[in-house]
Amino acid sequence: MPDASRLPTEPSALAAQSVRRDDPVRGILLVVLAVLFFTCSDATAKHLSQTLPSLEIAWLRYASFALLVVPVVVRGGPTVLRTQRPLLQILRGLGMLGSAIFFILGLRYLPMAEAAAISYVNPAFVTALSIPFLGERVGIRRWAAVVIGLIGVIIVIRPGSAAFDASAVFPILSAISWAVGIIVTRRMTGSEDATTTLVWTALTGLVVLSVLLPFNAVMPTPTELAFGLLIGVASTAAQWLLILAYRYGDASVLAPYSYIQLIWSTAAGYLVFSAVPDLWTFAGMAIIVASGVYTAHRERLRARGPA
Repeated sequence: MPDASRLPTEPSALAAQSVRRDDPVRGILLVVLAVLFFTCSDATAKHLSQTLPSLEIAWLRYASFALLVVPVVVRGGPTVLRTQRPLLQILRGLGMLGSAIFFILGLRYLPMAEAAAISYVNPAFVTALSIPFLGERVGIRRWAAVVIGLIGVIIVIRPGSAAFDASAVFPILSAISWAVGIIVTRRMTGSEDATTTLVWTALTGLVVLSVLLPFNAVMPTPTELAFGLLIGVASTAAQWLLILAYRYGDASVLAPYSYIQLIWSTAAGYLVFSAVPDLWTFAGMAIIVASGVYTAHRERLRARGPA
């Protein structure tokens, strides 16, 4: 539950100032484990969405997230909260929050595999936003990968057909929100500590949701509270595992393995909710994965420079 996707660019940016060790096998294993935790979080959120409002599920997740970072704040003291870019920190937090809320809304109505596949279109939005906000130059090959990824999403949602579900717009909005968060993270890379960014993300989401919660809440049962705690623990653990993973390998090496979440989501959708994607959905997934992997490859070439 970046949130929705789980692009490597955001965790790798957070880990940019961490000690780097070249151990790609360990990095790959950490990515695979991280997306498994994300899938557990998503499956639990989908289960809760049948009885609780999406905003309340998001609040339970962020409340758990905030509780988990309290020891970090206590141990680090006031310096953990100090930031040179408070407005950007808040904007990043809002992007991550929007991604979570829209994805949970999508899970309420869509099978897990379809929601996860659609959300993986976020490389397209990151590419588009990087031009006006980061001043990046995007060549024809990266644009071609973006278009191919969007074609994959169209195949999954099939607008105009009997299989089309208007709720597919929610994972798309989740991907856009996540892309905003990634762009802001890139803007802050090198000037903000990773722990500070995570704390600000947790607090921003919790404050906003706490303001909105009274307008759309029901009294949860003890079991629902326990599931809400599970969502927070699983998603927070997944985020930390991704940050650790990118200490051991380049984003271009690890990126393809994040798509294993589509396998986990398909399996969880079948085992827990008895949902099986059709052949068109599998075809769309394959195209989205190919587009994302190629985009990561182009990012690696761009990072190396003209040579």
